[in-house]
Amino acid sequence: MKDSVAEEHLYLDFSHQYRDTIFPLHTSVSLFLLSYCDCKLFKIFLVPSGEDPDDQLVTKNFLVDLEVHLISRHQLPVVVQSCCLPAVVVKDGKFCRAGLSVVLRHIIQKTYEADPSKKDVLELLGFKKTCLKACAEVSQWTRLCEISIPLAVEEFLAASPEHCQAVPPDILQLETKLGEPVRVHNDDKIRRQKLQQQKAVAKAAVPLLGKAAASEEGKPVEMHELPSLELSIAFSKLLDKEVSDAVNREAPHIRRTKTSDLPLLDHVFAEGLYFTLADIVLLPCIHQFLVSSKNQGKNLVNLPLISSWYRRVQEVPGVKKAAGKCNMELLQLPDLTSAPKEQLQEFSSVPDELEEENEDSHFIGGPRPTMTKLMENGVEAKFSPHPCPSWTLDWTSLPSAVNPGEGKMSRDRALRKQQQLNNLVAAVTKLAKPGDVIVDFCSGGGHVGIVLAHMMPSCQVVLIENKELSLVRAKDRSDELGLNNIWFIQANLDYFNGTFNIGVALHACGVATDMVIEHCIKARAAFVISPCCYGFIQNTVKFKYPQSHQFKEILSYKEHMILCRFADQTAVQLPPERRLIGMNFCSCCVNYLGKQCMGLVDLDRAWAAEEHNYSVQVISMEPESCSPKNNMLVGIPM
Repeated sequence: MKDSVAEEHLYLDFSHQYRDTIFPLHTSVSLFLLSYCDCKLFKIFLVPSGEDPDDQLVTKNFLVDLEVHLISRHQLPVVVQSCCLPAVVVKDGKFCRAGLSVVLRHIIQKTYEADPSKKDVLELLGFKKTCLKACAEVSQWTRLCEISIPLAVEEFLAASPEHCQAVPPDILQLETKLGEPVRVHNDDKIRRQKLQQQKAVAKAAVPLLGKAAASEEGKPVEMHELPSLELSIAFSKLLDKEVSDAVNREAPHIRRTKTSDLPLLDHVFAEGLYFTLADIVLLPCIHQFLVSSKNQGKNLVNLPLISSWYRRVQEVPGVKKAAGKCNMELLQLPDLTSAPKEQLQEFSSVPDELEEENEDSHFIGGPRPTMTKLMENGVEAKFSPHPCPSWTLDWTSLPSAVNPGEGKMSRDRALRKQQQLNNLVAAVTKLAKPGDVIVDFCSGGGHVGIVLAHMMPSCQVVLIENKELSLVRAKDRSDELGLNNIWFIQANLDYFNGTFNIGVALHACGVATDMVIEHCIKARAAFVISPCCYGFIQNTVKFKYPQSHQFKEILSYKEHMILCRFADQTAVQLPPERRLIGMNFCSCCVNYLGKQCMGLVDLDRAWAAEEHNYSVQVISMEPESCSPKNNMLVGIPM
């Protein structure tokens, strides 16, 4: 055990208590993970929504083995007040991690760092340590675990028995997920082992069946089915045991079997064969749903896979002990037969309207018909003149930690990055005034935010980034510079709810640009954004394209996606299958068309923002060679 791990403060929402659970469910999930990991590294604060919580009831009756403190919302560190809970903050109050998945992953990592013998805890992060790493804005699985199911269960519990539906759609969606084939690293080898096991079981069953048929008197011969290969592999890993050599060795005819003829793998746990953080998140939620359903006398016949999963999770070492610490009285459920698949088909993993619109993700044909259609309706890409095309920072006089060239990028790339920063910093400088809060969304390693914090000491700068390593590097650079006007928040964009004056983003990928604009509009903040990855734009739960009233009247979703896909193309970047689209154009024409498509996509964004009483300009960075994605949107609330 390492003794040098610094204490961090963990802040959790506390709305109410119901039976054996503290709400919201995000708080119960966080406390359950702490108990499972036996983690005492954090000082835990509950932040009540009411004015007069019962301190004794919370601490004594509901949190066995965990010491907690109550704190009012106005006593929270300032950086935490800008975030949705749960949140973790270090002692200096500059670095905050917010959002359920980010916080849970941090708890796991800190537990392992403090005690490297807890390898089972680190295994919760899954293969390549990516479990629930993708943000909920882009990952349907993260969204289901982190947001949809906790909210669905809370709404289910809050509804009166006569008004609550039998099974919320999000729960049925999980049931469907558990019935899908499992894909794991090296699954070809495991599927061959499964085929070998199936053939061995079938071969052993033949003489037993003959004996049973020949036995006219007495009891028939019992046939005990072997545990599934998936179960053997899953629990061998949990118990740190090797799967038997008999299972590992493959017969020659098994090795020759085509991959398409191999049996598919079944779920053991939520993400497949192995117990992960996803199971930790789902257990308190599904437990509450099952307890309430049982008390209401509801039939769970449509949830055989969830019921099997719930029973199986209880067999994982440490789960029952952690549940006991959190006063979760786990249920003993009977075996249920599988429900017909057609009963669950209507609850597919993708909402119907999104599945319909996104079913053709590979569009054939170039952008000219779509551009012509827009031109016939008087719509063309419009670029405003650059307000200060020759403005530049004096990079030679700045400290090395401010300069992006001090990183691991090449000299040419560092020069282009400096040119990009010149454009954004120039635009922000014209908008900012002393005392403003400037938020650098999707900040990465902090190239934009650190320059702004250094150049504008009278402004508070906030860096928001989902990737921990990038943000840690940014904080190291900030510490080297001794900046006191900068905060760091590791979180998905949706978990930031603070007020600010200017939002900035350099190369926000795909839909992230629209999320940044949405945040700025809600805060009535100005924005300076350079979009990127237009080809990743697609309809989501929150955004539908095109966005502006003018574009909606002219273009369909598919036509708009053609613009987005081609906005990502240059002559050099075109893959072979896409070169057919531009084969009649020279490289200059392809670049021109790509630039025009970028301009049209950003014009739609600008007009959509103007519908919210903003003045927006689409500007080309100077020089345009600083990046293939050289558009810049500058928006000011009217």
